[in-house]
Amino acid sequence: MSIDALKWRYATKKFDASRILPEEKINILKHTFNLTATSYGLQPLKMVVISNKELQARLKASSFNQKQVDTASHLLVICIEARVDEDFIRNYFQRVKHIRNVSDEILKPFREFLVDDFNSKAKKEIEAWAINQAYLALGTLLTVCAAEEIDACPMEGFEPNEYDQILNLSEKNLQSVLVLPVGYRAEDDEFSGFKKVRRPLDEVIIDID
Repeated sequence: MSIDALKWRYATKKFDASRILPEEKINILKHTFNLTATSYGLQPLKMVVISNKELQARLKASSFNQKQVDTASHLLVICIEARVDEDFIRNYFQRVKHIRNVSDEILKPFREFLVDDFNSKAKKEIEAWAINQAYLALGTLLTVCAAEEIDACPMEGFEPNEYDQILNLSEKNLQSVLVLPVGYRAEDDEFSGFKKVRRPLDEVIIDID
C-alpha cells in the first residue's frame, strides 16, 4: 500500500447511496477484522455487517441522524464481548492447541497466568481493555479501506444502548462500541477534494539516533 492511499482516504461526509460494495470487498473487510491485532490474541470482538436499508434507516435515528449511516453501502458495527472470563480464555487456548498442535504442557503457564490476571480485574477494567482492542480493529479496517479504495467514516457519535437493543446484541453477549459506514463517496461531496490538515512531520515525529 502506498502513502497516496492514505492521502486519498478521508472521513466520508456523503456516500453515493446508489453504489453498493461488491461481496468481494465486503469479504476483504471481514477477513481484515478477523486478522487485526489484539492484546494476547484473545479477540474480544465481533463485527456486525448490515446491508439492510430499513435497518440502516432505523439506526440512523440512533446515530444523531448522521446521513452516512443509511446512505452507505454497508454499516459495520464493532462490538466487544460483554464477558471475557475464564471460559473465554480457556476456549482461546483450546483453539491455539488445535490449530498449532501445541502441547498443553507448553500452553499451561501462559494460560493460567491470563486466567489469574483476568480474574483479578474488575469488569470495568476488562471492558476498557476490550474497547482498546476495538480501536485497534478500527485502525486496521480504515487502512485496508484506503488500500482497497473503499470510502469509510469512523463514528463514535451514536447511542450504544439503542444499537444494542435494536440489534439484540445483549442476547449475543455483545456491546456496540464503534460504527463504520462503508461504501463509495458521492461525486458531489465537496469535502472529498479538501487538502488534509495535519501538523508538520517534524512536529509529530521524534527521531532518536
